[in-house]
Amino acid sequence: MDLLPDVWREDYWLPPGVTWRDVEQLADSDRARPRDLLIALPLALGFVALRYVFERFFAPPMGRCLGVKNRIQATAAPSPKLESFYTQRSRQPTQSEIVHLMSLCGKTQRQIETWFRLRRNQDRPCQTKKFGEAAWRFFFYITAFTAGLACLIDRPWFWDLRECWRKYPVQIMERAHYWYYMLELGFYGSLLLRISVDVKRKDFKEQVIHHLATIFLLSFSYCANYLRIGTLVMLLHDSSDILLESAKMFNYGTGWRRTCDTLFVVFTLVFLVTRLVIFPTKIIHTTLVLSMENFKPFPGYYFFNVLLMVLQVLHIFWAGLILRMVYKFLKGELEKDERSDEESEVEEDGDDKGRNVDQGGDHCWERSKDKLNSKLSVLTNNCVLNNLTNHRESVADKMRKAQ
Repeated sequence: MDLLPDVWREDYWLPPGVTWRDVEQLADSDRARPRDLLIALPLALGFVALRYVFERFFAPPMGRCLGVKNRIQATAAPSPKLESFYTQRSRQPTQSEIVHLMSLCGKTQRQIETWFRLRRNQDRPCQTKKFGEAAWRFFFYITAFTAGLACLIDRPWFWDLRECWRKYPVQIMERAHYWYYMLELGFYGSLLLRISVDVKRKDFKEQVIHHLATIFLLSFSYCANYLRIGTLVMLLHDSSDILLESAKMFNYGTGWRRTCDTLFVVFTLVFLVTRLVIFPTKIIHTTLVLSMENFKPFPGYYFFNVLLMVLQVLHIFWAGLILRMVYKFLKGELEKDERSDEESEVEEDGDDKGRNVDQGGDHCWERSKDKLNSKLSVLTNNCVLNNLTNHRESVADKMRKAQ
């Protein structure tokens, strides 16, 4: 049985009463064809090459202008046995494994723990690498948003969402919208190709789901000719991503704290408005409700909306992370590089800066207790020293009087 014809059955992709012949009335250059998606792969490879050139020749001078510097880190002493365990078994040994390594290497528990901490820090991505990645994404998002806005702002569906469904699916595809789609698809394809070598985030799994959902959403919406609503979805997402990447760039620099904080606040507002207000109330509402004014539900309608729902769930997840950071920011507990640590799952230096994100209030309380204990110790020592000094002076006075 040939499965290919079943995949392209009209009742899967098109509203009831519409056939592929109706769509084929348009010229080949005026309609979306599934084989057009094949160009996304060479575009993705092209983006990978372009990104290499950008990060190699353009990002470093930009980083120097913003004062991006790599931290000087202590390196772990060479130890073949510990290195073998680190690379082959675990980067964070358990207590029983530490005891085994102590007997194997003849080191103390503290030496083992220190070695693994230093070794993990060696694998931390440097500031220049993180800056280059953020700068590349900023460059793409601002270019894509500007070009997308230019080719959409004078279109009727930009202002009236009901126009997205007028005469659907027999709608003429403009070349600007074709390239807008292909370039976005190629870009997200390049992110997937490089995901194993990019800076690994704490939301790594969510990022993979997001990239896959985005690629499926773009591909399906293109084949089903959801181009009008698809271009609006892309434009909406790029608007806040610009601010996020620019805030990261200044965060990695030196002396840009106020600029970074301002961009972070603006990004938070734009993200919450676009992802939690406009996206569900305008985009999802028009695909779920307004589209029904022109056709009845069909499998493609349900699949498209499920993908949009997946994106919305991810929006809520990231909004939670952002609001947690805002809460710490307002309390004054958000340190300079904590937002960078919020992205990276690799351990911070020995002062445990990055653990604020993972352990939240408990760690802040423990750190406060440590500081309090330290101050009490200093105070106690001072009191003891004063008492000893006073005692010695009183003894000396008594001796002088006795003489």
